Amino acid sequence: MLFIVLLTIVGGIYYLKLPNRHKAIIKTKLYHGLGIVDERWNIQSNDTLIKLVTPTLVIDNIYKSMEGPKVVRSFQLDNTRDELVWLTSFETRALSTNEVDQLSNDYICHSNIDLYEGEHYSRWQLDDRIGEQYPRLTSMSNGIESYKFPEGFGFPLFTNENLLLATQSLNHNIVGDPFTIKHEVNLGFKPHSQLMKPLRSKTVFVMLPYDAENPFQGPTDNSPNMCLPVETKNHSYKNDSGESLSGHWVIFPGTNTFSYDITHQLQLKDSTTIHQIATHLHPFAETLALRDKTADSTLFVSKAENYKDKIGLKNVSYFSSIEGIMLYPDHNYELILQTNNTTKINQDMMASMFIFLYDKAMHDKIKAYKP
Repeated sequence: MLFIVLLTIVGGIYYLKLPNRHKAIIKTKLYHGLGIVDERWNIQSNDTLIKLVTPTLVIDNIYKSMEGPKVVRSFQLDNTRDELVWLTSFETRALSTNEVDQLSNDYICHSNIDLYEGEHYSRWQLDDRIGEQYPRLTSMSNGIESYKFPEGFGFPLFTNENLLLATQSLNHNIVGDPFTIKHEVNLGFKPHSQLMKPLRSKTVFVMLPYDAENPFQGPTDNSPNMCLPVETKNHSYKNDSGESLSGHWVIFPGTNTFSYDITHQLQLKDSTTIHQIATHLHPFAETLALRDKTADSTLFVSKAENYKDKIGLKNVSYFSSIEGIMLYPDHNYELILQTNNTTKINQDMMASMFIFLYDKAMHDKIKAYKP
């Protein structure tokens, strides 16, 4: 009995010291595991759409970006068929637990769709792509909760191929009694057609240096370019020089501008065209620009509209074009982020673009494909 009491006390102390994000993970597992709230997924599909409605998520606190309750699962468009189709649209909605009434999309942090790269690329004999980058296909996030590819473009996928969905909730403003929500994620797709052109996703994002030995000291007089990372266990990286970088950092009150060279993230081997860009930003971001440094030109600026009476992103603009924008393997590219923290306290920031490029190598494979 004494052991159980001590274990409970130690566990309670450990839990109280956890960051908000880790507390949310534990609570969500308990809510679902003990049957306190609905833990079931409701998945429905037809020939052109799959709809995934999540288990119940309990909002019992302020949850900033990357902190809220989340759920993860793998799925297939249709495991009874082995047919090539084209993903063309993406949407996430916040719902009441009756799975009918739509709630504010302010409760959506992000819904990430990842590939199983080994399965996906090996079917096309493109094994050299496996492990080349993080297997993120796309993300719908606060401010861009839905979009579709330009007409004639899509992402080729087999109906029985595995995908991974991770969707996370958000609550910047509501305090008081706990309440419950669900997320509905919809992926639209079309039957195979030789007229379709394949897109390939590249994730590019701003990373800033920090002192690995004293990560939470932030910028100093001697190192003014150092950032203050939100944490060092997630979204932390090292460049080829061994320098520590963070993709999730603190912005101080007032305006600021951040830039980062993304040439190595694009990994361009040939000239190609961009046809879609979906942007992921946090509140207090104002613009995220994609620039061609070599040509000294701005290719696209994503503009973020922040709420004036509360914290959150009302809208974030995205790029979609049949004609596209040219990229060249011998050019250097960068992201430039402008922020304006209008509060009197520190806030957190991330800045990413999911860039969809015309995929000539995949197109050549598909031209030779025979069902």
